[in-house]
Amino acid sequence: MVMKEVGILYHPLKEAARTLSKNLEAFLSTKGLIVWLCSAWEWEKAKTQANGADLILSIGGDGTILRAAQVAVPTATPITGINLGKFGFMTELTINEVKRKLPALLAGEGWFDERCLLEVELPSVSVEAESPRRFYALNDAVVARGAAVRLIHVEVSINGTRLTTYRADGVAMSTATGSTGYALAAGGPILHPRVGAFLLVPISPHLGSTYPIVLSPDDTAHLHLTSTIPAVLSIDGHINLTLSTGATVTVKHSSKTVRFLRIHPETSFYGSLEQRLKAER
Repeated sequence: MVMKEVGILYHPLKEAARTLSKNLEAFLSTKGLIVWLCSAWEWEKAKTQANGADLILSIGGDGTILRAAQVAVPTATPITGINLGKFGFMTELTINEVKRKLPALLAGEGWFDERCLLEVELPSVSVEAESPRRFYALNDAVVARGAAVRLIHVEVSINGTRLTTYRADGVAMSTATGSTGYALAAGGPILHPRVGAFLLVPISPHLGSTYPIVLSPDDTAHLHLTSTIPAVLSIDGHINLTLSTGATVTVKHSSKTVRFLRIHPETSFYGSLEQRLKAER
C-alpha cells in the first residue's frame, strides 16, 4: 500500500526531536504526502487527527512510542519509531537512517511487528456514567502507593478466584513487550514480545507471596485496593489516576493490538536483547 498521510509525534522537551519533526514535515511534503505534527504529550489531541493517517512516526524514545500507541490503538495505524532516547527497544530507525530508509517504508516495503495490549478497566466515577473507564497498555498497568511512604494492600483474584493479598509498594501487570521495563526491575522474567501471556509482578512485597506469575491470554485479573491510604493506577507510566479504598482494577488481554512498521530485517530477539542490556550497563 502506497501511503498518503503521515502523522509525526515528537518529544516536546528534546530540541533534536522538534528539529527533526520539522525537517521530516518538509521532506514528506515534497513527496506529495499530507503531514501533520503534534507533541507526543498531547496525544489526546493527536487522536482527533489520526483517523486518516497511514503511518505515525514517533520521534523520541520508548516513552514517546508509549504515547504514540494511545493514538494508534483506535484506528490500528502502524507506528515507526525514530530513536533519540537511550533504550530504544521498540524504535526502528536512528536519526541518521531516517531519510535513507523512510522512502522504502512509504512505498509499502517493510514488515509488521504486532504487539499485544492489556485492556484495563476502572468503575465509572459517577452514577450517570454507566460504562467503566477503559484504557490500553502497551507496556504495563501498575497499582502503586501514592505520596505516602507506606505499603498498600492489594487483593488479587484471577478469573474470580482469590489468589492473595499483597502488602507491597504495588503490583505491576505487564505485557510481554513491557517485560523488559518496570516489571524486569521489579524482579519479573523477560518474555518474548510475541508471547500472548502477561505478567503479574509484586513490587517490593513485604513477606507473603513474592514471586511473579505468568498469566495466560485468557485470564482476567482483578486488583482490589483494600488499604485505607490512596494509591495510583499508572498506565504505561504517563496516564496516572488516583485510586481510593475499595477501588477494583480489572486487567485482561485485549483484542486490540499495536502494529510497528519495520524496515530492518528481523533479527534474533535474544541476541538483540543481550546487546541492548549490555549497552545500558
